[in-house]
Amino acid sequence: MKNRNKLALLLSVGLLLPFAASAKSLEQSYIESCRKGPDVPTPIAVVSPRVRPEELGQTVLVNFVVDATGHTADVTAQSDSNSLAASAVDAVRKWRFIPVRRNGAPVATRVVLPIRVVDSSASDAGIAMN
Repeated sequence: MKNRNKLALLLSVGLLLPFAASAKSLEQSYIESCRKGPDVPTPIAVVSPRVRPEELGQTVLVNFVVDATGHTADVTAQSDSNSLAASAVDAVRKWRFIPVRRNGAPVATRVVLPIRVVDSSASDAGIAMN
């Protein structure tokens, strides 16, 4: 689904009102809204999971490690839907971060993140981090 169609759908349910003027993707809006700092991994690239229509509105709890290079590792997910959990794992494996720094050096950090599916497109779902 084209970005403008996703935006129209999300605006209709009031999920992207703060971002309406800029028409940014959900992924870009999420990246910009994240807390930044040396004590938390900062996302620089995120990918939304591909989901089925019946998985809309569901939340999946994703547990992963951001390694010292900013790549994700040891990704697992918990959801009532095995398909949603698998899609979330596939998506998060593609995410990239600025890793946490301790004493000036990048270090691996475990992250636990709830992800809620917010778009109705089965082929290109949007995400919202709770």
